[in-house]
Amino acid sequence: MQSVINLKAHFLKLITSKKTTKFDIKNAKNILFLRYDRIGDMIITTPVFRELKRNYPEINVSVLASSVNQNVLDKNPYVDKVYINHKNNFLRDLPTLLKLRNNKYDICVEFDHSVIPHSIARLRIIKPKKIISVSKKGRYEVNGNELKLYDYYTEKTKGHHFRDIWLNTLNPFEINPKSNKYEVFCSNEQKNNADNYLSVFQQKILVGINIEGAVKGKKINSEKLEEICHGIYHINNNVQIILLSSPHKYKNIVQLSQNLNLPYVKPSFKTESILDAAALIEKLHLIISPDTSIVHLASTFNKPVISIHENNQDSYELFAPTSKINRTVFARFEKGIDEFSIPLLLKYCDELLKLINKKLNN
Repeated sequence: MQSVINLKAHFLKLITSKKTTKFDIKNAKNILFLRYDRIGDMIITTPVFRELKRNYPEINVSVLASSVNQNVLDKNPYVDKVYINHKNNFLRDLPTLLKLRNNKYDICVEFDHSVIPHSIARLRIIKPKKIISVSKKGRYEVNGNELKLYDYYTEKTKGHHFRDIWLNTLNPFEINPKSNKYEVFCSNEQKNNADNYLSVFQQKILVGINIEGAVKGKKINSEKLEEICHGIYHINNNVQIILLSSPHKYKNIVQLSQNLNLPYVKPSFKTESILDAAALIEKLHLIISPDTSIVHLASTFNKPVISIHENNQDSYELFAPTSKINRTVFARFEKGIDEFSIPLLLKYCDELLKLINKKLNN
């Protein structure tokens, strides 16, 4: 077994070796960020693009995104070009990677804090002059600093939010960020669609509930949802509960709403992208969600939010809500949210609805 580990370690060092290139990154003309993962990760990363452009307005910023999270960057004035990557289909990505190689990037920023083989393979093909990444855990008994492919490592400080850990990748540029606030940019059409949908609920306290996360096991089942809805209405009968949904789950949410048969619970309109959902979330008063991407959208607009999180403090510290008013209900187990306290969630609803009601009446 040890001989296999040694062989893998040798191969890893071999494919991550490269010749040193003399180049001052503060002279960079173009930069590529690798962010081809989930929606929430892209939302958290938006301060990086903004703060870089504020300090280096002439730099050309490209992002290698996923088909899932690319829409987060629609209309983002700090990103010049978005390319699509398919993490699990290297051959499909090869033409794009060769195009990126021809772009001759000065800098690539890779946000992984572990050694990820598919990221290494893509970086080898793109071949930038310098590569910045987050301090990495070892793999096959190889420390991150033994991987010569990476020119700069920034710290992943324990207890820090990923928002700030990823902002630290700008340290080699000697940038001191003015703000770590997330930003998304909804179109006027998206905002109007949200306004039109909500126009029939005037004078109501609008509570958005997202029932399902991107990760398996992070779902509020229909029985718990019904109990939560009844509980919220008991706390304040002037609420309108909106069930949020991704486009491919919309029919399920409509059916669920019909099954509940509660006049104060309605499905949202059918959203076509994450920014459609963002435009709606911006207009709501309280968000409840087990999905961190919706939690991060609520935080983008500083909306009161109650997150439901697995019992994992390390994960929570990295992805916690950043809204000024937020609460979190932790499930019983480290994976999934099958067992979380509905009484505690309703207690938090009571606290936040009173604050919201007071603000609306002032």
